Amino acid sequence: METARFAALIAATITMGLVSGLFYGFTVAVMPGLRACGDRTVVETMQRINTAILNGWFLLGYLGALVFTGLALALHLAAGGPGAPVPLAGAFVAYVLAMVVTGRVNIPLNNALEQAGPVERTADPAAVRRAFEGPWVRANTWRTALCVVAFGLLVWELVLHG
Repeated sequence: METARFAALIAATITMGLVSGLFYGFTVAVMPGLRACGDRTVVETMQRINTAILNGWFLLGYLGALVFTGLALALHLAAGGPGAPVPLAGAFVAYVLAMVVTGRVNIPLNNALEQAGPVERTADPAAVRRAFEGPWVRANTWRTALCVVAFGLLVWELVLHG
C-alpha cells in the first residue's frame, strides 16, 4: 500500500508539474509574445494551438494530475498515512478549481474562437481578438496560480511523507 501511495504521489507531482509549466509558459511567454502581434496572427495562432493541444500527451498530464492527485489522497486516507492529508487535499482542491476555471472560461473562449472560422474569412479579427484575449489571459493567470499552488503542495507532501 505504501509503495502504491508513493508511486501515485510521484505521478501526481510530475503531471501537476507538467500542467503548471504549460499554463505558466502561456502566462509568461506565449500570450505576452502574441500581445505584440496583429489581430489576424493572434486569432490564427490561438486557433492552431487549440487544435494542436488536443492530443494524448496533453491529456495524460491534464487528466493525470487530477487522477493521480486524487489517488494519492485516497491511498493516504485508506492507509492512515503519517500526518494529516492537508497538503494532498489542498492540492486536489486547487487543481479541481483550476479545472473549473478551464471548463467555465478557457474552453468556451477557445470554442468561440474556433467558431469565428478561418481568420482569412473573418470580417473583424480585432473584435474576435478583443472578445478572446483579455478574458482568456485573466483566466489562464488564475489557473496557473492554482496549479502552481497544487504543485507546491504536492512537493510539500513529498518532503513531509515521501
